[in-house]
Amino acid sequence: WFLGDLMCSLYIYVSFIITSTSVGDMVLISVDRYVAICDPLHYTTRVTERRVKHCVCLCCFCSVLYNSLIVMDDLTHPDRHNSCYGECVIVIDHTAGAVDLVLTFVLPITVIIVLYMRVFVVAVSQARAMRSHITAVTLQRSVAVTTKKSELKAARTLGVLVVVFLMCFCPYYGISLAGDDLLTTFTASFVYHLFFFNSCLNPIIY
Repeated sequence: WFLGDLMCSLYIYVSFIITSTSVGDMVLISVDRYVAICDPLHYTTRVTERRVKHCVCLCCFCSVLYNSLIVMDDLTHPDRHNSCYGECVIVIDHTAGAVDLVLTFVLPITVIIVLYMRVFVVAVSQARAMRSHITAVTLQRSVAVTTKKSELKAARTLGVLVVVFLMCFCPYYGISLAGDDLLTTFTASFVYHLFFFNSCLNPIIY
């Protein structure tokens, strides 16, 4: 690391902000889909452009504030964990790691799964209700094929979202809670960057 200890701490701080903001946006998108599917008649009044902007800004602000508390010691004393010159590491104690595990991993994934399962159940029931109102056999078959595809697509999107999120986050929190230095080995470094890579995958999934 050639940019100095302070830039190292800022780099890690900004990385944490981007990641937690990405997770927060995932939750906001799941809430948006929940309202759109489960309460469509009130969607346009409840989900306005102004409210969306406020929610996204609030998500970013909370992420900045939360992560500043997590890495405050490293920002004020950026070289306190370095064992040699040019090293760029950050060490999070077990208490902060446990809080981060709950707020950045357990709580968001629980909310996302609950909301998307609710959305999936409502979407399936709506599709079945549409099929039951079709009287013509040919129309019924065509609608059945279309709704069947939409059901499978909804299930596949939910499955991919959750599986990718778990694959990217579980290894990181496993090493983090074990108390190991995240950047001492190639495997740990790979896990560390896999954690951030989830933010790149989310837009592709959606």
